Amino acid sequence: MRLDAKSAVVTGSATGIGKTIAEAFAREGAHVAIADLNLRGAESVAREIQSRKATAIPVQMDVASEKSVESAFATVISEFGSIDILLSNAGIQIIHPVVDFPFADWQKIIAVHLHGAFLTTRAAMRAMIATGRGGCILYTGSIHSHIASPNKSAYVAAKHALGGLTKSVAKEGAKHKIRANLISPGFVRTALVEKQIPEQAQQLGITEEEVVKNVMLGATVDGEFTSLEDLAETAIFLAAFPSLALTGQSIVVSHGHFMH
Repeated sequence: MRLDAKSAVVTGSATGIGKTIAEAFAREGAHVAIADLNLRGAESVAREIQSRKATAIPVQMDVASEKSVESAFATVISEFGSIDILLSNAGIQIIHPVVDFPFADWQKIIAVHLHGAFLTTRAAMRAMIATGRGGCILYTGSIHSHIASPNKSAYVAAKHALGGLTKSVAKEGAKHKIRANLISPGFVRTALVEKQIPEQAQQLGITEEEVVKNVMLGATVDGEFTSLEDLAETAIFLAAFPSLALTGQSIVVSHGHFMH
């Protein structure tokens, strides 16, 4: 029980990476807030966790709304008394060539990934500082926090920016015993990635099989997708790490797709 009695907020946790990590945190003893725009989905995940005799609560949160974030964090603090871990994970994907990228779509990507990371970080840091116990802030980045792909300019820009936010939070948080790290997955076969396969095929004029084999997995060492379990284990390791020795870092989990 590496996270016994810790309290965690995981955004975008009704599905995909967030759901898997939230469930893993709960298995390790954490009290977990399932924070998602989709309240029904969050309630379903919370019930699943509760059925295994672990502690979870659903919280509706629009990470791009300051009012929604502040309200949701107040609810979590009221329920759990404190916040020890934040995983800022909520994300969306919209792809267009730069010259055809609608500004409204650009704004949506930046609002969810970057504004959402800032708003949840600020709320979590305030709570952690108030308790004096410190804490751990994690961000779901991407290999696109380090590299670029065609037609993903907004996503790449947002994920790169998360690297800078991670380092800033690590610097400012240290005196309060707050660690910050970025988890940067390669391609994970989530609904978000499944949606990209036909979109990329159309944009690039190739088959869906070629998108998977060459675009998504061509640079890996073994032609494999990164698994949800790989990411959950990484998140637990970082959340449970006992000192400030590991902070301000991007941990790339990508089957060698990107190597520092």
